[in-house]
Amino acid sequence: MPRNSRFFSRRSLPLLAASVLALSLAGCATSGENDAGADDERPVVLTTFTVLADIAENVAGDNLRVESITKVGAEIHGYEPTPGDIRRASEADLILDNGMNLEAWFGQFVEGMDVPHVVVSEGVEAIDITEDAYAGMPNPHAWMSPVNVQIYVDNMVDAFSDLDPDNASEYEANGEAYKAELQTVQDELVDELSVLPDNQRALVTCEGAFSYLARDAGLTEKYIWAVNAEQQATPQQITSAIEFVRDNDVPAVFCESTVSDAPMQQVVEATDAEFGGVLYVDSLSEADGPVPTYLELIRHDATTIIDALTARN
Repeated sequence: MPRNSRFFSRRSLPLLAASVLALSLAGCATSGENDAGADDERPVVLTTFTVLADIAENVAGDNLRVESITKVGAEIHGYEPTPGDIRRASEADLILDNGMNLEAWFGQFVEGMDVPHVVVSEGVEAIDITEDAYAGMPNPHAWMSPVNVQIYVDNMVDAFSDLDPDNASEYEANGEAYKAELQTVQDELVDELSVLPDNQRALVTCEGAFSYLARDAGLTEKYIWAVNAEQQATPQQITSAIEFVRDNDVPAVFCESTVSDAPMQQVVEATDAEFGGVLYVDSLSEADGPVPTYLELIRHDATTIIDALTARN
């Protein structure tokens, strides 16, 4: 991920608003993505990033057209909206965002728009960040818990039913079926990890993006940095991770797909831990990649964690 910003990126919003006005007065053409759906008369649900879009598609079925503002692989935390993004949002029938300070650009992004807006993490019990400049703020990665995503689904069912009451029963049925799949992943994760000794029940990652997953799986969380760093990990952070791994005889450590694993490789070199693999968090992959859907993302991460932590047993 780019490190120019994490939660706060508002520099270009006033310019974007002026740009949108100018583009509107000039009668600019719609984007290629909207052109592709020009003949699609279904209500449009616009989400802030690809993970939310995939979850929403599972609830919506064929009744709604779900789109993501950001593309696969995009940095969501410090994203800077384009004039085209703002126009798409103004034309949507419903906008969904994660909330919990994930998309700090979002408030000004939708300000003044007469479009319904739903925060899908509403009702999730937040875990606060405890270190660095963001201490005391909620960890925004609530979707990394299949339990929390069931709350996301319920919020989407309610929002879609309000938007399209004629298909409310279908949204409810889709939501229940999807929640059952989420619970299956959660149960497998807990069951498979139950064989670990207490001291090895630890999830050591580069970033603290797995607080919710670790809590639900009964794992102690340890990370090199709490929030994606604008500079390289400090020697103190790496030393702290090394000491934790040694003290608890942690069998494996991990890093996220969007950051360099070099700091974690230093932990591996200094301990008996193996590098357990790459975990995915903020974005899905392309359709032919390893995690093209949210369920595949969370299953990939769960399987990677299970296989690496239980390899010695």
